Amino acid sequence: MSPRTNDSTRGSGQEATRPAEAPASSKGPAASKAPTATEAPAGTEATTPAEAAGTETAQPAEAPTSTKLPAASKAPAAAAAAPAAHAAGRVGALRRFAAAARRGRGAHLTSCAVLLAVAMTAGAVAVGGDGRDAVRAVPGVSRAVDAEVLLRGDLDTAIRSLQAHVRQQPRDFGAWATLGLAQVERARTDGDPSRYARAERALARSLALRPGNDRALAGQAALAAARHDFAAALDHADRALQRNPYSERALCSRIDALVELGRYEEAAQAATVADRRRPGVPVFTRYAYVRELRGDVRTARRVLHQALAGASGPADVAYVATALGNLERGRGRYGVALRHYARALAADDAHLPALEGRARAQAAAGDRAGAITTLEQVVARSPLPGPLVALGELYEDRGDRAKAREQYALVDAWTALARAGGVDVDLDTALAAADHGDTAEALRAARAEWDRRRTVHTADALAWALHRAGRSEEALPYARRATATGYRDAAFLHHRGMIEKATGHLRAARASLTAALELNPGFSPLGARAARAALKDLEAAR
Repeated sequence: MSPRTNDSTRGSGQEATRPAEAPASSKGPAASKAPTATEAPAGTEATTPAEAAGTETAQPAEAPTSTKLPAASKAPAAAAAAPAAHAAGRVGALRRFAAAARRGRGAHLTSCAVLLAVAMTAGAVAVGGDGRDAVRAVPGVSRAVDAEVLLRGDLDTAIRSLQAHVRQQPRDFGAWATLGLAQVERARTDGDPSRYARAERALARSLALRPGNDRALAGQAALAAARHDFAAALDHADRALQRNPYSERALCSRIDALVELGRYEEAAQAATVADRRRPGVPVFTRYAYVRELRGDVRTARRVLHQALAGASGPADVAYVATALGNLERGRGRYGVALRHYARALAADDAHLPALEGRARAQAAAGDRAGAITTLEQVVARSPLPGPLVALGELYEDRGDRAKAREQYALVDAWTALARAGGVDVDLDTALAAADHGDTAEALRAARAEWDRRRTVHTADALAWALHRAGRSEEALPYARRATATGYRDAAFLHHRGMIEKATGHLRAARASLTAALELNPGFSPLGARAARAALKDLEAAR
């Protein structure tokens, strides 16, 4: 499945497997006769409106909330180019921060992270401009507009339009909620956690204007999930569903939260309820992932194919095709996966999860040069831990250790920024540091994450951190727990096999390592190589 919210970077080049936030569906509740997956054929911070909008423009006089914005027209080329410039500046800021950390300024990482956040956000403030061009970009933004429909389009355009709109109509609680949600979604895609503070202010403004409105509560659930505070995400989602049982965003956030808390049976029940109430792409993909976690890949594949057949626009097609590509790549079917990624990119040639998936499939199929080229494009636009680690491992595999170290240092820079933005990054830290950093820090982070949520991913992370710290006997129960639900992941099997080998369970080690390589022989350039070497040692010792 495709990564969602960039929840974690997996060890040995394995990416996060929680599904990405699907494009908002335009389907109505179950009563709209949309087929379900089971029916398928095979807190308020006081701010000014301008501050909450994330702009520096002074607040204009209040306008009636029913006022419509002018009709659409072409935005100037400068506005279109601004996001690309912002991405370049963001990566440059990360590089400068990482260089400072390597020069021994670790004691000042927290204060540096604040400056880094300013550097990474400056472009976004500039993009907001005075709002005149943004106002022309999307017609009719008002509290009556369906937030889900708006967010199906270009997020940068939506954010600029919403910022302009709430300056003109600062009492439009629906627009504030939509702006907050848009900022959450943009942070997930561009790797800029500093957006979360702006999302929080916008959602708080919406709730101040209309206490308890379900859009803002659902937005708070999405924000909490993006920050990896899944207990809070579940609470916000439940409150939103009390107000509106058919809120697609809240239904999806509830499934996500239960999955990430390791409450898989409840997640399956929540997915069934969501499928009954709001069948559509966002629910189908989560339903499929819950089935995959329980080892039912056949159903997961069928539901994703149904979702793809029902995808109503380029964003949906790109999202679901990427999810299918990731599912097939995880089964070692690289040719099939590449075809799905091609379909995703034909629908949206800028869809970063599809580009990342294609790069991983290229690497697994032996095209390391092509994979490096593609991943370099990804991290230039979205320097998130998953693709950074994957690129670093490809550099390391070809012998370019200096470039590899630079990517791993950027992961450290990103996690420092994310912490400053209120994101729990212990899982990211544990997975990256276990293989490419400080093993003591990896173990600390893994234990902290395990205390918060007990999922297959946190079990695997803790097992591997313990093993890398030389505590393989302690690691073995966690490695076994990571594979106990039926979920099949080559990196999990590799980790379990290496731990079994270290603890003298040689027959079990051979079985686990063989299973990893049979399932997905190219799961990681470094991990797969280590698995083959370990198997060779085991065979020689027989």
